[in-house]
Amino acid sequence: MTNRGYDVVVDVDDHEGDLGHTDLQEDLEFHSSNFTTHPSKPPPSSTYAPPTPSSLTSKRYLWTLSFYAQFFAVDTTHVLHRCLSALVPRRPFLDILDGNPDLYGPFWIATTVVFILFLTGTISQYLASHHDTAFVYNFKLLSGAAGLVYGYTAVVPIALWGLLRWFGAGGAESSISLVECWALYGYANVIWIPVALISWSPIAILNYVFVAVGFTVSAVFLTRNLWPVVSVTEAKVSRVLVLGVVAAHAGLAIAIKILFFAAGPAANALPKGDEPEKAEKIVRALLGM
Repeated sequence: MTNRGYDVVVDVDDHEGDLGHTDLQEDLEFHSSNFTTHPSKPPPSSTYAPPTPSSLTSKRYLWTLSFYAQFFAVDTTHVLHRCLSALVPRRPFLDILDGNPDLYGPFWIATTVVFILFLTGTISQYLASHHDTAFVYNFKLLSGAAGLVYGYTAVVPIALWGLLRWFGAGGAESSISLVECWALYGYANVIWIPVALISWSPIAILNYVFVAVGFTVSAVFLTRNLWPVVSVTEAKVSRVLVLGVVAAHAGLAIAIKILFFAAGPAANALPKGDEPEKAEKIVRALLGM
């Protein structure tokens, strides 16, 4: 039967000697069917609500810990890989971040640089001091290192990010976020760890060479990774921004050299009115040292 909407009922007559005989003309009947061509739908439930995109993602607010925890969700392997990529750059650092910048590495890199600068700066002052009197530790070196490193790593990226948005680079495809800017500057500081470890030498020319190497490596790292972002702006603006990045980084290197590694036989032999001592006093006054 090809008719749909009907079910077939066959009445089989059970007679002796004629089992299985069926008279289709008389015993075949059609009844209305209860079946439908579409499967029945379950009754709606008042307690079920389909998930929405807003319910699948948790909201993070600025005043909650979960908002800041997302920037520290990295492990040691990722941090070490990013540190190595900052020292030996082979790929663009923003590609290595892969949309997952962190503040864990930059914070501990800056903290390590602060304590090593205090330690090696103290050693440098001890080697340059006269040993006929007791050596007094200068804990202003610690506060000065913290103010210099933390201030530079936190404030300069904010200023650069604000300038990029002001000049129209914030909406471009190659734009950089504020956290990525912090991460870039934070990992650029990793070169100052080995530089600070070897710059306590009493030989002044070696200290200049070590600091110059640290400045060169970190400045090249910054300009190489910031140029694709800065170049979106006008040509004159991009050049000014790159020069500003290099100048600010040169100021950091000079401050490190003057504040922590200026002590030595050559520095102590300078007359009181010489220019290096005046520059040192100015830098120390700016940092409250």
